[in-house]
Amino acid sequence: MPRLARFVVPGIALHVVQRGHNRSACFHHDTDRLVYIVSLGNLLPRCGCALHAYCLMTNHVHLLLTPADERSCATLMRNLGQRYAQYFNRRYGRRGSLWEGRFYSCLVDSATYVRGCYRYIERNPVRANMVERPDGHAWSSYAGNSGQAVDKLLTAHAEYLALGLDDRSRHRAYQEMLSEVEEPGFLVAIREATNGGVPLVGEALKAKLQVDSGRRIEHRKPGPRSSEDCDVDDLTLDLDM
Repeated sequence: MPRLARFVVPGIALHVVQRGHNRSACFHHDTDRLVYIVSLGNLLPRCGCALHAYCLMTNHVHLLLTPADERSCATLMRNLGQRYAQYFNRRYGRRGSLWEGRFYSCLVDSATYVRGCYRYIERNPVRANMVERPDGHAWSSYAGNSGQAVDKLLTAHAEYLALGLDDRSRHRAYQEMLSEVEEPGFLVAIREATNGGVPLVGEALKAKLQVDSGRRIEHRKPGPRSSEDCDVDDLTLDLDM
């Protein structure tokens, strides 16, 4: 069965996940992470993408970005994936694919989903028990978004800017937002949406996408799961995908 075309709307943010082939590590050393970050920074303006948040884990990467056109994200991920894989294979004397097929993505729109995605991405190392707090992981956008450091890769999303009237209040609000534990319902919703390519958007955009695409659009809203849902994807939850 052919894969459905991605939902991509210029100017609307995307949550993107790229995983290592067979869940294998795609970063062995901090030098590897630095090469990835530098390559990402070089390609963002060339491919027409604005980056809002990111997190480099051991065997996968999370990005929150807004594409300028329908091909911007795909172009970025193709060029970034190829460039980094060539470096990785040379360094470690390996051959073959580094990445698990094509990347996963979902549209995110509205304050609830965009801010939830920021938190989901930067709290990933906490959920994986790698660190106790988001600022304990050096390879994410938390320091830049929380005001602890300048991160030139980042472009503020409108929902991020709406957190405060100035940088100081915005950074304080962001730190408080990231100190909150995610609701289990939202974790399930964003994982299912990203893996299935289903938009996490407000009702107005959802209706427009359904009319324009002719495809049925469904996603799980944040909130408690029913007893029938609780055992659907426990493995995914355990792996913190």
